[in-house]
Amino acid sequence: MKARGGVLSRRNAHPATISDWGTLRAGDRVEIVKHAHVVAAGEVEEVSESGNVLWLVPAGPSEKQFFLKSDGVQVRRS
Repeated sequence: MKARGGVLSRRNAHPATISDWGTLRAGDRVEIVKHAHVVAAGEVEEVSESGNVLWLVPAGPSEKQFFLKSDGVQVRRS
């Protein structure tokens, strides 16, 4: 018998938001989230020494983008 509420289905589990962008490394696959919507996804190219700027190589056919922590975006591993 399974305990009630003890198991999260993979469908309902969400990756945790990364608060310290400085822990990210080149090649990490991430999603950029703003206002609960994924606005970009791809691989980290670089993170500034301060951990406040992230450069992302998108998964799709577009140019790399950069994101500022001060813009209120969140990063989570994908």
